[in-house]
Amino acid sequence: MNYYIGLSLAASSGMDTGVAVMDEDNNLILVDKLYTINDIIYFFDNFPSLKYSKICASLVWDRTMLNGKWRILGKPYQMVATNPLIPNREGWTQRYSTRGCEYFKSLTEKGIEINRFELYLTRQSLNLNSCYKERSPADCKFLQQALRNEWGIDLPANMMPMSQLEAIVGALLAKENSKNNNNIKVISTFKDFKVIDVVSKPDLTAQR
Repeated sequence: MNYYIGLSLAASSGMDTGVAVMDEDNNLILVDKLYTINDIIYFFDNFPSLKYSKICASLVWDRTMLNGKWRILGKPYQMVATNPLIPNREGWTQRYSTRGCEYFKSLTEKGIEINRFELYLTRQSLNLNSCYKERSPADCKFLQQALRNEWGIDLPANMMPMSQLEAIVGALLAKENSKNNNNIKVISTFKDFKVIDVVSKPDLTAQR
């Protein structure tokens, strides 16, 4: 039996990273919160069925604060790198962080399949996006209800942490990539990892 692992990576150890393990019948085997990279390494190194698992890890938004010089040089409101007076210094245009990439690369060298995904694009593709503010309590409750009612995932009645729900989205994408690869598209690459998304929302009635 294959297992599908979704990982919702946080930007730093001060925020919780969600992990979800799902089997082929959409049964959740485990959901948990991790914080540091060492926590993530410990989890995967001690997961007994890792070689039978497909992993989807979300891209991490780079939340590095720009220094005060940006306010001065960015004043003309022109695109960085199109104006020779505004060179791209210190990763001003870097949208995603490389957090965890080195460890993921070591896993791929061991034969473990790892793909990346852009969380909000995947939520939109799976019709799991809401009209509420991102990661607000209302958005969290909406996502939990949608996963329970539309996807038939057995979730508790009380509100779950948003990071765990986002990890479940990654697990669903990992399963779709394994079971129905024709419905998967590669939208970009990031540090030699494929960034994947669904072409269209899967037919849920056919899966039940």
